[in-house]
Amino acid sequence: MSTQSFPSHQAGDFTIHAISDGYLNASLDFLSNIDAAEASTMQRAAGEQTATAVHINCYVLRGAGRTILVDGGAGGIKQWGGRLQDNLLLAGIEPSAIDTILLTHAHPDHVGGLVNADGRMAFPNAELVVNTREIRFWQDDANLARASERARGNFEIARRVFDAYGDIRTFDAGEVLPGIRAMPLPGHTEGHTGYIVEARERSLLIWGDVVHFPHIQIQRPDVSIAFDQDASLAASTRSRLLDVVSSEGLLVAGMHLGELGFARIARKKGGYDLRYGREAMPPQAVRQDAPNAL
Repeated sequence: MSTQSFPSHQAGDFTIHAISDGYLNASLDFLSNIDAAEASTMQRAAGEQTATAVHINCYVLRGAGRTILVDGGAGGIKQWGGRLQDNLLLAGIEPSAIDTILLTHAHPDHVGGLVNADGRMAFPNAELVVNTREIRFWQDDANLARASERARGNFEIARRVFDAYGDIRTFDAGEVLPGIRAMPLPGHTEGHTGYIVEARERSLLIWGDVVHFPHIQIQRPDVSIAFDQDASLAASTRSRLLDVVSSEGLLVAGMHLGELGFARIARKKGGYDLRYGREAMPPQAVRQDAPNAL
């Protein structure tokens, strides 16, 4: 089988690969604390040809005898994404090789690709691992009854995935696998979670949906999106996390960063700057006592 190279970094015992699922489009009117015209200008200035395009990344961690997938992309739901399976094969990774799936949260663009069209597990040998508060939220019938018509569809998708994987392992915080620690990142969803891949010098944080439009929200952390369950809390989490990762020189991976998949956040006058790529910022030693939560 021919293979293709995807962006990757080493952290601790793991090589982390950024695997694209494709794109979705989200109206800039979904953003708060900024008008759509200014948001579009910022996107164009950053070189984004389609201002409303939101990239979808998934991550595969290989090492320590494991092959771990973080999030499953949209899988073509709502015509979003759908490239994950093909790209995994191009990377030389068979779906049957995935032994663990770590979920940042259960929105459709993160779980849609975890089941096939007939509702079966897309990764038949994988254990699904989910934050306790996240799975409780989506399985709560009272939350479903209160949900808008659009949000009810999200509940149906999440529940279909949970039903397919059956015996799901849950956690509250702390180490979820050897060398991988959960970091609660509240605001976007009830149990939105990042994962720190721990290493002595070059730890890496997979931060889920801290941003959807990185060129906007890293410069303007106060800008939230309609997909946030608690917009104010999400903005506060984002602001504090940007301070942490810029201070520590922590490499970040995000589901809605560009296809390069990895970035560093640098401080600049009045805010922060997004720098993609391995050479974007000189690696710095990261304290091993990186915070558990914000």
